[in-house]
Amino acid sequence: MARERATALLVDFDGVLRRWDPAVAAGVEREYGLSEGVLGEIAMQWGRLQPVLTGRVSHAEWVTSVAEALTESVGSPERARAAVEQWQRYRGEVDPEVLAFIREVRAAGVRLGLGTNATDLLDADLAALGLTDEFDAVVNSSAIGVHKPAKEYFQAACAALETPPARVLFVDDEDWAVRGARAAGLSAHRWSGLADLRYLRAALAY
Repeated sequence: MARERATALLVDFDGVLRRWDPAVAAGVEREYGLSEGVLGEIAMQWGRLQPVLTGRVSHAEWVTSVAEALTESVGSPERARAAVEQWQRYRGEVDPEVLAFIREVRAAGVRLGLGTNATDLLDADLAALGLTDEFDAVVNSSAIGVHKPAKEYFQAACAALETPPARVLFVDDEDWAVRGARAAGLSAHRWSGLADLRYLRAALAY
């Protein structure tokens, strides 16, 4: 049986709408004499990351924990804090073609949601990147206390979009998130780059 046509689009933030230039972290690591990739390695350790993504600790507390873990590598707490703060000042860049697409989709009457595993810094990031008014709903894991790929996350996203799961198309660059969305009853597409926009336009058929 054919699926119902999607009337809402839920799009991931990092890796789809927001891009990160790896040269920024690499530059900080070189400046402070750190091994390549260590900032991301420490920051993304699941035991450290999961609490900030579910709102149990703040972004500031997470940053402090990263600096504490880095102290041994740089020789002093002050240098560790300075390195992490310099790295964190960079908040990524919006992909202009993806932004143009979501504006086109929303203008056509498709409900648009941002679905992201993020910290309590998300609203400030959206403001800094000029994205505050681009969505009908923002579903931030740290605000709702549950992260992708949990079924409860996608249930909350569909409720925020006021759209049943069968009518929501989810786009993410991570396979595990796509699988979670499908398990929750949404249509889902694994983002691989701008060439996917043609497919998404056809799937939404607006």
